[in-house]
Amino acid sequence: MFNEHTKELLQGLKVLELGTLIAGPFAGRIFSDFGAEVIKVENPNTGDPIRKWRLMHENTSLWWYVQARNKKSITLNLKTKEGQEIIKELAKETDIIIENFRPGKLEEWGIGYEDLKAFNPKIIMVRISGYGQDGPYSKKPGFGSIGESFGGIREITGYPDRPPTRVGISLGDSVTSLYAVISSMMAIYHRDVIGTNKGQLIDCALYEAVFSLMESIVPEYDYYKHIRTRTGSTLPGIVPSNTYQCRDGKYIVIGGNGDSIFKRLMNAIGYPQIAEDSNYATNDLRASKAEYLDGIINDWTLQHSLKEANEILDQFDVPNGPIYNIADIMNDVHYQAREMIENVRIDGLGSLKMPGIMPKFSETPGRIKWAGPKLGQHNQEIYQDILQYSDEKIKQLKETGII
Repeated sequence: MFNEHTKELLQGLKVLELGTLIAGPFAGRIFSDFGAEVIKVENPNTGDPIRKWRLMHENTSLWWYVQARNKKSITLNLKTKEGQEIIKELAKETDIIIENFRPGKLEEWGIGYEDLKAFNPKIIMVRISGYGQDGPYSKKPGFGSIGESFGGIREITGYPDRPPTRVGISLGDSVTSLYAVISSMMAIYHRDVIGTNKGQLIDCALYEAVFSLMESIVPEYDYYKHIRTRTGSTLPGIVPSNTYQCRDGKYIVIGGNGDSIFKRLMNAIGYPQIAEDSNYATNDLRASKAEYLDGIINDWTLQHSLKEANEILDQFDVPNGPIYNIADIMNDVHYQAREMIENVRIDGLGSLKMPGIMPKFSETPGRIKWAGPKLGQHNQEIYQDILQYSDEKIKQLKETGII
């Protein structure tokens, strides 16, 4: 639990966020959740497009309040010479820059890594793009959905008799964001703990982040020329592990693929003879019997409500879980006990629930200090307090559309 005496984990770390939408800003959100000072640079006229995405309240997306929480918003026109010079000044005061423009765009504006490194040799720049900063496809536009397709996960998502589908969130963007944060902290360790005092450039490609999740598909293709494709709710070669319908029409996921767990599962559903049958003793033996095993498990779940099935499987220590929608999540006692749903006050809106912070640190927990700010809310603070601009200069920058 955070209290006034708790020291923030990333206190003193300064992050400049030049990205928009999801991949760059989600990385910035993670930094800001744990105490880094994250300055988000937005277009003076439009702001980050995510301000207008999905359900809104008084012309501001509810998603924005989550994605930009704990950040400071400044406006700056990066296409202007004056704006580019301001970025160079801010870079002098920055540890990490996060950007997700198309490769070459920052160089075109004179604020690429080599440009900013000249002002601050210790700066770390994390570049997020569809295909990476080099290679034959690097100049192509790429969103998270394209990274998921090109990275291989879309081909194995869905059912074999239907077209490839997607996970219902921006998975490719979010996974790449996690890599961006992890790699940034590795670079900080190299710079500050090892003591090199050198920054570096980090190249995070969306498709590569997705590709890194693809488990055994490379060696299986290399050795057997096996090409994985869609298998619905099952995991190929891992048996039993599936989604099963209950009597009340709800669904339960059961993972009975560990050898000892499988025995407990069979005893739980009334098949002790299978639990002791040596023909089912190991996963490789069960793999050829997946259809039969899924059939008897589903026959059992159809005789029980979701709650009943959950309770019985818990008694036998078999991993299982309900398929939750957001209403289920919001009302679950475990989510509440671990503070994964938090209330945040927002001017003009009142209290708004949003996802809590993870992971949990014993000594330096993260916290939500404020929701996503208004466009340019921190202009005065950043330009006056950090860059030491006079009131007259700030006024002039506003009048000319620079900020």
